[in-house]
Amino acid sequence: MVKDKLLALEEKFYGVKIDYHCIMPNHLHFVIRKEGAHMGAPLHEIIKWYKTQTTNQYIRMVKESVLPPFDKHIWQRNYFEHVIRGEKDLYEIRKYIDNNPAKWFFDEYYSKKD
Repeated sequence: MVKDKLLALEEKFYGVKIDYHCIMPNHLHFVIRKEGAHMGAPLHEIIKWYKTQTTNQYIRMVKESVLPPFDKHIWQRNYFEHVIRGEKDLYEIRKYIDNNPAKWFFDEYYSKKD
């Protein structure tokens, strides 16, 4: 569901392409490319839509007893954003995303059941 809604951003928002992504047990990383002369929706609107869609889907799945209930919020309030400035910057960010799963065992929220 998380990946499906992420890839749906490309259909929902003009000029948005998901360049790179990695879905972790408690967070995700992704690179959005905004292409074209008109840059389309601002990033905060894109993220808001994504969080709303995934939250609504999660609630439906809780009601169907597919997923466990959650306490208060699914998503944290803020998100980290970075404007990528050049190919070297993009390469470093993709490398960080690729290496993130290996760091999961050191995450404060890691548990052996994940």
